[in-house]
This record gives sequence, structure tokens and C-alpha cells, in this order.
Amino acid sequence: MTGVKIATIGGGSSYTPELMEGFIKRYEELPIREIWLVDIEAGKEKLEIVGEMAQRMWDASPYDVKIHLTLDREKALKDADFVTTQFRVGLLNARVKDERIPAYYGMLGQETNGAGGMFKAFRTIPIILGIVEDMKRLCPNAWLINFTNPAGMVTEAIVRYGKWDRVIGLCNVPVGAIMVEPGLLGKKENELIYKFAGVNHFHWHKVADLEGNDVTLDIIDQLFKEDNGLPKNIHDIPFYKEQLHQMKMIPCGYHRYYYRQEEMLDHALEEYKTIGTRAEQVKKTEAELFELYKDPNLDHKPEQLEQRGGAHYSDAACETIASIYANKNTQIVVSTKNNGAVPDLPADCVVEVMAYLGADGARSVAFGELPTAEKGWLQVMKAMELLTIEAAVTGDYGTALQAFTINPLVPSGDTARKVMHELFIAHKAHLPQFKETIERLEKEGVEVHDEVAKDLI
Repeated sequence: MTGVKIATIGGGSSYTPELMEGFIKRYEELPIREIWLVDIEAGKEKLEIVGEMAQRMWDASPYDVKIHLTLDREKALKDADFVTTQFRVGLLNARVKDERIPAYYGMLGQETNGAGGMFKAFRTIPIILGIVEDMKRLCPNAWLINFTNPAGMVTEAIVRYGKWDRVIGLCNVPVGAIMVEPGLLGKKENELIYKFAGVNHFHWHKVADLEGNDVTLDIIDQLFKEDNGLPKNIHDIPFYKEQLHQMKMIPCGYHRYYYRQEEMLDHALEEYKTIGTRAEQVKKTEAELFELYKDPNLDHKPEQLEQRGGAHYSDAACETIASIYANKNTQIVVSTKNNGAVPDLPADCVVEVMAYLGADGARSVAFGELPTAEKGWLQVMKAMELLTIEAAVTGDYGTALQAFTINPLVPSGDTARKVMHELFIAHKAHLPQFKETIERLEKEGVEVHDEVAKDLI
């Protein structure tokens, strides 16, 4: 059969209309035959709601594309050309626990950074490795396009432990920067040249004009005057301009958790005590979105979806797929194997860099060595990622503790162990690899103290 088959795992996500919009926009260069949206039993209702919405979007377009809904992952994967992943193990309630348990002890629990991010990796990595094994049997020539957080660690696990190189990890954060920054200098998107280096949610970039002149400092100055394109899910506390001038690079929005850790933590704890953590806020937004999706007359992505924090999702995911399929060699920021693009990290690890995307995957744009401070930060973060991934695969308690100890957002010591222990108990249902550890902690009487998180167990 001609045409492209796409399987989306986590198809009941509120982001799916964004994905459909991107595919519709690119249909002439990416002739899709069928799209399979797959989810688990707990997500069946949302899958049906968003699936009907997705079909309406295609029916309103000039293209004849069929949306298939299923809880059978193997059926969705069979002979797929591209597999996209956007799932959350434990659903949003798991994120609530990731954020509230650390916050109870005065610690950050953000979903990709800090204690919560590590436990999201513990839950997610075994599942993604199972998906990879299914792909080896059912669609061995497919490309895996991963948007599941923590995206960098998930992609690293796929390459390192899944032994699967046909994978591209994506994030909407770099897309936002590339869309906003040219306007700060009165230019269009294609009138600046970008280079990125780092890991997911922990990268920096430099910018030049078409004559090769570095304009990074000019953009930095404008960022302190204009809209900086920060995603909706990051509190906008300004960086220190002098620090950015010294490094001559622009850090991603998530660096606020590290460069302004004190203020970001204070803000997170204030929300924890008042309006609820980001996860609790997102649950309300999601509920509103799915009410909108139920409208039989709605056949386009609603504006409210941009409040979800994933704006430009389709621009990253769909353009990546279209570029690989049509060998377009489009420049996109991706998580991919380093291969020397960032010499401060091993060649075989996954980094987030600018790359050309074509039929053979990602060809990274070399960045070169980072300045002293950023090199140190990056090497610590990659060590933390590798330890987290190893713990997720092996279920080894000591390795998990090492990851907690080295993470810059987790103050090491007895409180960190308490947070880790409570998170183990809270996520018991989704951490079978830590079965022995969890049984030991239960015998010791460990329990969750945050009442909201406790009620979700």
C-alpha cells in the first residue's frame, strides 16, 4: 500500500490535536494513509474523545485520512513507518505526586528536573524499552519520534539500552526560541543561524546573522526588554544579564531552575501552598480542553491548548517526520547521539543539538567546547542522567541514591532520602523493577506525608 502509516502511543493526550494540525499542514509532502492512536485502558475515554476530534479535523481538510483508535499497541505498531510517543505513565496524578512530595519537604519536584523528573524517568524508561522491543518485531524500519518527558533521558535509554538508533528526541523549547528571537532584531526566522549544545531542558545556543556575525549578545540585550518566548509552564524570573554576557550564550528557559534556583523554588512552594502545583493547574486545563474536544462542531485546534505548555509541538514532531520521509534536510534541534558535536561529553551519549534531518536521520551541527562553567554544569547533568537511566533499568537502590545525590536541584542528605523513599511508595504500582526496595520501605513503615499525594495512591 502507498502512503504513510503513523502510530501515536499516548494518543489520548490533549496534545493530539496539535499533532493532527501539523500533519494536515504538511500532507502534500507527507502523504499519510492512516493514523493509529493507541492508549491504555485508563485512558480509553480520553482516547475516544480526542480520536473523534482528530477525525473531524481531517474530515474538515481536503485529505482522506482515517483515524484508528485502539488499546492494542501491537496492532497500532504493525508495519508503521513512524511511531510517535507522548505518554505519561501514571497519568497526571503521577505528576501531582512527583511535584507535591518533594514540595512537602521544601524541594523542587518539577516533572523533568529534580526529584520528580527522576521518578518520571524511573516509570517511563522500562515502558519505552518495551515499545522498542515491539518495534523490532512489528516495524523494524520505522523511526521512533519521542516527545515523552524526560525526553533526553528517554532517548538516551532507547539508544543505550534499547540498542535502537532510529530514534529522534524532540522538545518544543528550542522551537519557541527560534520563532521569537529573530523578531527581536527585526529579522525573519530564516535570517539567523542557530547552534545549540547541551541536553534536553539544559541547553544553550548561539546565534549569527547570514553574514556570519555573532548576534548572540544583541539578542540577550533584547530579551531583557521584550517577550522572551518562555513556555507557559516556566515562571518568568529574569536571568542575570551579566552572567549571560559572560557566557556569550543564551540558556534555555529551564536554566532558571539552576541559575535562579532560590527564586524558582520559592515560587514553586508558594503555588504548592496556594493554587496548587503546576500538575494540579494542568489537570484543570486538561479538563477544560476535553470538554471543548467533546463539541461535535469543533474541527480545529483550540487556542486554549497553547496554555498547556506544549506550544509548537507539531512544528517539531511533524516537521521531523516530514523531513525524514522526504529527505528534506531541514534544520531542527533534536536529541540524538553526540558523535563529537559536543566534545565535552562522550561521543556515544545523547545530546540536544541543531541537526539536519533527512532520510538517514540526524546529522548534528558541531558546537565546539563550552565555557568553563557551562562545561561543568553539563557534565554533572549528563552524569545524573546516566545514573537515573541505569537505576530505571536495573532497579538498583544505590544507583538511584547516587542520581539523587548528584542532581543539583536535590539537596543531598537525609531529607533527600525521605523524599526518594516516599516517591517509591507513592509510585509503587509503576515501579516493578524496584519491588525489593519498596517492600523493604513498607516494612520500615515509610508513608507519604503530603495529604493530596497520599489520597492519589
